[in-house]
Parts: sequence; C-alpha cells; structure tokens
Amino acid sequence: MTEMAFRGAPPRRADTSLLEDWWRSVDRWSLGAMLVLCAAGIVLGLAASPPLALKNDLHTYHYVLRQVVFTGVAVGAMVAVSMLPLQLIRRAGLIGFALFLVLTAALPWLGTDFGKGAVRWYSLGFASLQPSEFLKPAFVIVTAWLMAGATQAGGPPGRLISGMMACTIAGLLALQPDFGQASLVMAVWTAMLFASGAPVAFLMVMGGLVAVAGTLAYINSSHFAGRIDGYLAGSVDPTSQLGYAQAAIREGGLFGVGAAQGSVKSTLPDAHTDFVIAVAAEEFGLLITLVVIGLYLLITLRSMARVFEVRDPFLRLGGTGLAVLFGLQAFINFGVAIRLLPAKGMTLPFISYGGSSALAAGLAAGALLALTRTRRLDMASDLRSRV
Repeated sequence: MTEMAFRGAPPRRADTSLLEDWWRSVDRWSLGAMLVLCAAGIVLGLAASPPLALKNDLHTYHYVLRQVVFTGVAVGAMVAVSMLPLQLIRRAGLIGFALFLVLTAALPWLGTDFGKGAVRWYSLGFASLQPSEFLKPAFVIVTAWLMAGATQAGGPPGRLISGMMACTIAGLLALQPDFGQASLVMAVWTAMLFASGAPVAFLMVMGGLVAVAGTLAYINSSHFAGRIDGYLAGSVDPTSQLGYAQAAIREGGLFGVGAAQGSVKSTLPDAHTDFVIAVAAEEFGLLITLVVIGLYLLITLRSMARVFEVRDPFLRLGGTGLAVLFGLQAFINFGVAIRLLPAKGMTLPFISYGGSSALAAGLAAGALLALTRTRRLDMASDLRSRV
C-alpha cells in the first residue's frame, strides 16, 4: 500500500534540508491557525485564571505561567511530530495506544479524582496526567492502520478489531465516569468507519446500538442521568456552572465588556478549563468568539479536504479521524457552554488550561499536519505500510 501524491505537490530538490522540505510540504494555513489558537489560549488564560490563583493562595499568574510552559511544549511536540515519517507515526501510535490503554484501565485503582467525582487522573506530585487525552489520538492512528490493512489481500479484519477497541475504551471511560469522552471515541470511530466505505445500513445498526447503550447508561448511572435531566430541564439553575456561563455569554454581547472586566471567572471554578469560551464571550464578545470557532472549522475542514485528495487509505482514514477528533471536541465544548449539549467536562484544544490537554493536542495536531503534508510519488518508498 503506497500513497498517491497530492495534486499540485511542489517539486522537491535533492539538496533540500529537512526543515525546508517540511516548510514546503506542511499545510501552512492549518499550522498558522493552530498557532493562533495557542496564542489565544495564553491570552484567555491571562483573563480567566488569576481569580482562581488568588483563591488558592498562589501567585496571581501561577496558572498563566504554567500554561505558557504547557503551550511551548505542545508547540514543540506538534512541530516535531509533523516532521516524522509515517512509519514512525504508526509505531508511536501503536506504542502509545498500548501504554495509555493500560494506564486508563488502571485508573480505578491508582488514579485520583482531585475532588471532582470522576477518577480520570494520575497525580504525579508536580503535575497530573490524564491518560485518556493521549489515548484518543493513538487510537485514531492504530484504527487507521488496521482499517487500511484490511483493504489489502489477506489483511486483518480492521473494522471488527478497531470496533472492539473502541467499545473497550468507551467502557473504561464510562467507568470513570466520563461519558463525554466515551461518546467522542465512538463518534470518531464511526466517522472513520464511514470514510472506510462501510455500508449505510451497518452505520444505522451502530447508531441503534449506541442509543441502546445510552438508555442503559441513563437507567444505571445517576451521574449520566443527572446530566441528561439537567439538559432537558426547562430552565437552568443560575448558580450552576451552566447558568454562570450562559449569563456571561449574554453579558458579553457583540464586542464584550472589555479585557479583564468580566465577572464569570470569579464564580466559575472551571473558567480556565472547560468553560474558557464563556470568559472569551464575556470579555471579548461574540465576534471574537466566532473567530475562534472559525479557526477550528478551518483546521478541521481544510485537513479533511486535503486527505480526501489522496488514495492511500492510511492517510485518508488517519487524517479524517484526527480532524474529526479535533473539530468534534471543540464543538462539544462550545455546545456545552451554550447548552446545545449536556454538560460533559470537555476541554477546548490548545485553549483550555491543562498539561495533558495541551501536550495531547500538540501531538494530535502534529500527526494531523504530518498526514496532510504534500508528498511526491517518488517519496512513496518511504511510506510503506509496515510497523
């Protein structure tokens, strides 16, 4: 299985350096949008986190300085991964999948909830680790590899194996409980399944099974039922996180109340993480918020358009999965803030505070940039489907 070249791939001189070759072939629009989102994350962290730092008796800019470090590491990881050859990305995806699957499975015994009611993290003393953030992009890479291998004669039953993997991950996440991440994994796998050419009837059956699983979760999980009941309620408690977020978005209007003039960051405990977009809407207004949303759309749609120009199934499926993962996670975060979706506790890639979130986003974005690079046919020998 070899890759077909993108249309209009620029010629490559034999004497070009690795950096020059990367710059010529990388999708600069997506790269630029990602860097702008990173910068926006630091600005919004500066706006949202000082009240929490003071409340916790920390330096005013404690969380901001940490976010600068996290963002710097994430950008470095993104650029480094985007330069890797595809066989190394496949190998890293396989190793990462095995490692973080084990770490996710061990959370009930070794993890902590940091008082949030869901055991999702490992406490490292100086920092925390959320393995599910790294498991998601690794799962996409392995799934793309399996589904691509299934297109070859004598290849593995990639759809079946990857489906079992997706159900296993979703089950482990539901036990935390983290139904939002579980739903995200299943949605990404379904998108990849569709891109692989699965029959519509099969996808409809999968949708029915997901509906049954959701019903069972509602019946057997008070946590899940509470989220759904709160979403379906006719009104929102104004003292809840959703209530504060919606009030902040309304208060911001078109142009916002001004930088550092917002009040929601003083009342929302997750203003710098899950509800950072509410801070953006209040202080900078709807127009700037729409620009942020537009950046996520640009990266998602442009990446999908580029990977659909190639015939290599690994590139097409892996790029689709990572683009959907990136865009859908952002959409869920936005949807929760405006009450379009039930509360899920989903971070906003590159903008929400958090070391695991930032580094995982950087790795996933780097892999996406690697898969969407323009390549010539004479490079196909470097892209063989091997471990």
